[in-house]
Amino acid sequence: MNKKIIIAIDGYSSSGKSTIAKATAKHLGYKYIDSGSMYRTVTLFALRNNLIDKKNSIVQEEKLKNILDTVHINFKINDLKKRQEIYLNNENVEDEIREMEVSNYVSFISKIKFVREKMVRIQQELGKEKGIVMDGRDIGTVVFPDAELKLFMNAKAEVRAERRYKELKEKGVIVSYEEILENVKSRDHIDETRDESPLRKASDAIELDNSSMSEDEQLQWILGLLEKKIN
Repeated sequence: MNKKIIIAIDGYSSSGKSTIAKATAKHLGYKYIDSGSMYRTVTLFALRNNLIDKKNSIVQEEKLKNILDTVHINFKINDLKKRQEIYLNNENVEDEIREMEVSNYVSFISKIKFVREKMVRIQQELGKEKGIVMDGRDIGTVVFPDAELKLFMNAKAEVRAERRYKELKEKGVIVSYEEILENVKSRDHIDETRDESPLRKASDAIELDNSSMSEDEQLQWILGLLEKKIN
């Protein structure tokens, strides 16, 4: 590779962003950052501190703002599982942040301006030296607007819900497909309509609907795009 670049992958929840971002980073020898896991971690922190009214889906924003500086997020490689895992104040929360309770409230946390501002600062610091693949909702529009390659992932809601259902089932999480589909549709609406960094495709992003594509087909498609960007 003649030069290192930033690859920004945005898109809808459960559209396969993380899967293809990990595969791309591994192939290139790049660092992979799952920005969504950072918002999930803040959500877990808020839930643990009883800062979310679950019945009304209301976040106690002022209280969260006052203690947000106590939230320290970092990533470590798990050599045994061969994956990158996220830590909240030195505690491994990689599996806990994937549970449905966090999924149900993450959109309410991620739309808060001061939360996004802190996460964006951390993300931009992680990408300073380039050679990074980061996925999320606003990577190509807000975090790295000058990224050399921007992708926007999409798939039918039903396909995304099925993928999420299988993923959770494999982890032993008991949840219905209908509950996940409702969660996917709800998150789409919240992500698209929030005031702070709404989900949208960057004007220079290349869109990929991967509803009927395998992981390998997606990787080969991306590698084809990279031929012109890196060499």
